[in-house]
Amino acid sequence: MVEKEAIFITSTQQTLVALAQQGDEQAFYQLIEQEQHKLYRMAYVYVQNENDAVEVFQQTIIRAYEGLPQLKETHYFATWLTRIMINCCKTYIAKKKTVMPVEPQTFEDLTSASPTYIEEELDLWQALCQLEEKYKTVLLLRFYQDYSVKDIAAILQCPEGTVKTHIRRGLHALRQQLKGAYLDEWVQSAERSH
Repeated sequence: MVEKEAIFITSTQQTLVALAQQGDEQAFYQLIEQEQHKLYRMAYVYVQNENDAVEVFQQTIIRAYEGLPQLKETHYFATWLTRIMINCCKTYIAKKKTVMPVEPQTFEDLTSASPTYIEEELDLWQALCQLEEKYKTVLLLRFYQDYSVKDIAAILQCPEGTVKTHIRRGLHALRQQLKGAYLDEWVQSAERSH
């Protein structure tokens, strides 16, 4: 059975991990380059501003570099790295205790969208950012990073049933915050996809 690439990396990537574990900085850089967009996006969602996201991203890279020699199952590199990012975000937020609303897309992405679409996306994004951390995390991994329930369970090191419960409760909390038709449409499509 072939597993999703987000969790199980390719043999070439496994080779890069092995080289990086032996001190090859170029191999480590190549691995991070492949994951950087996903990691930065996750950090940005958590800390909600660009400067903080860059700082958390850098902390993640440092922790990953320092901890890489202890990674025993190289095919879980992406999962391991995502877990480090989430932990760095949680630590950073706990230290900083500041929250600033942020839009879900860059300005360039929004310029071609209708004003109604932009408003709906911002409302949804702000509501998502206000959820309890456990619900926000699973919804971000599921619907913004496109991980499966099984993948999320591996990243968060919890049972799949817990992930499903958190997704369901998180979607319910979003419904309570945003009682609009566009949310119901998004939630219905999201529920069908898992």
